[in-house]
Amino acid sequence: MTDFTAGGRTAPEYIRGAFYGLAAVTIWSGWIVVARLGLKTSLTPWDIAALRFGVAGLLLLPYVMRKGLALERLGRIGLTAIVIGGGAPVLLANAGLLFAPAAHAGALFPGAMPLAVAILAAVILHEPFTDAKKIGFVLILLGVFGIAWGAGGAVGSGQTIGHALFLGSAVAWACYTVALRHARLDGLHAAGIAAVGALFLYMPAYFAVAGISLAKAPWGDLALQAIVQGLLTAIVSLVFYGRAVSILGASSGAALAALSPALTAVMAIPILGEWPTAMDWIAMSGISVGVYVVSGGPLPGRWN
Repeated sequence: MTDFTAGGRTAPEYIRGAFYGLAAVTIWSGWIVVARLGLKTSLTPWDIAALRFGVAGLLLLPYVMRKGLALERLGRIGLTAIVIGGGAPVLLANAGLLFAPAAHAGALFPGAMPLAVAILAAVILHEPFTDAKKIGFVLILLGVFGIAWGAGGAVGSGQTIGHALFLGSAVAWACYTVALRHARLDGLHAAGIAAVGALFLYMPAYFAVAGISLAKAPWGDLALQAIVQGLLTAIVSLVFYGRAVSILGASSGAALAALSPALTAVMAIPILGEWPTAMDWIAMSGISVGVYVVSGGPLPGRWN
C-alpha cells in the first residue's frame, strides 16, 4: 500500500495541522478585508488597533491572571517576543496602510512572514531548511511579488515606507511564532499574553492621544471591528495558529499564512467588488503550490 508522509508526519497529522492553519489564515484574510471597510468609514488604523487590543485584552485578562506569563518557559527574551510580536504586526500593518494599498499588505505581510519564520527557526530551533522548502519559498515569493506588481506596486517614497512597514510586521510575527514554538505554549496562552501585553502598553497611549474619538464612530462599524479584530483575529485565529505550529512546526505552520493573499483576493470579490487580475490568479496558484511544499504536504512514498 502507498505510504503517505508529510515532512515526517502522517497524512492525518498533516491534515489536522493544515486545517488549523487554514482556519487561522481565513480569519486573517477576513481581517484585512474588514479593516479596509473600516478605513473607508470614520475609523483610523489606530482606532482599529485599539478595538482589537482592548477587546482581546479584556476578554483574556482573567485567563492570563490565572495562567501567568509563563516566564519560566519563555524567559525575558521570549516573553518580549510574544508581547511585541503579537501586537506590533497590527500597528505596523495599519501604519503601512497609510502609505500603500491594503492589497500590498495582504501580499507582503503574510507572504514574507513564512520566510522570516523559516530563517529564525533554522537559527534558533535548528529546524532543517531543506531543498524542498527552498523551492517552495521561491514559488511563494514570486507569487507575492506578482500580486504586489499586479496591484500597481510602483516604487515610490510613500509606498516604499508602507512596504517596509509590512515587511517589518512579518519579521515581528516571525519572532512571535518562534518564541511560541520554542516555549511550546498552547495557542490560547500565547494569544492571552500578547493581548494583555498590548492592552497595557497600547491603550494608555491611545487614549492619551485620541481621547474618546471612538465614541463618535457608528455603532455598527465598532461592533463589526470589535468582533472581527478583537475576538476572531486576536483570539480565535491565534489559538488555531498555535495548534498548527505545534503540529506542523514553526516554519511549516507559518507557511500556510502565505495563502492569505489568495484568500483575501477571493473575499474581496463579493465584499469589496474587487476582481483579481490574470496576474493575480497566476501568482496565487504559485503561492498555493509553494505553501503545500513548504508546509510538508503529504506526497506518495514507496509502496510497501
